[in-house]
Amino acid sequence: MAFGDAWKQLSWFYYQYLLVTALYMLEPWERTIFNSLLISVAAMAVYTGYVFMPQHIMAILHYFEVVQ
Repeated sequence: MAFGDAWKQLSWFYYQYLLVTALYMLEPWERTIFNSLLISVAAMAVYTGYVFMPQHIMAILHYFEVVQ
């Protein structure tokens, strides 16, 4: 029963995503390309944040003399 409820909720979120982004008007292959690009950009942003944020945080801490 819990799996069915989770699936229904996930389907509802996907439907809302399609409506908000107006992807329901696209053909399936266009939707696939758009979703692939969106996931790629999001993955690159997460990776960039993971790699470069510690350097920026340390620079800020050094600037405010929190860390020597």
